Amino acid sequence: MKTYLVDKTENTVTIAFKDANLTLITPLMKALYDDEDVELVRYIDKHPELEDRQLFVQVKKGDPIAAISKASDAVADYYSGISKE
Repeated sequence: MKTYLVDKTENTVTIAFKDANLTLITPLMKALYDDEDVELVRYIDKHPELEDRQLFVQVKKGDPIAAISKASDAVADYYSGISKE
């Protein structure tokens, strides 16, 4: 699966996933919802055979790409069994 940037503003970002399924996107969205700096998370799925699935993230403060990176690390740590506590 590959990701690419669709759109970015100061407090929003839209990324797309080539050949993605919800197995990865769902836990990533959960981790983003758990971040107190994230205001809005939306999954965009128009027609899976014609367009790539997308994720829209809006933050209250900070960088939206950093929020996705932080959420990605949390998901990776959870599924690998690594605890940072």
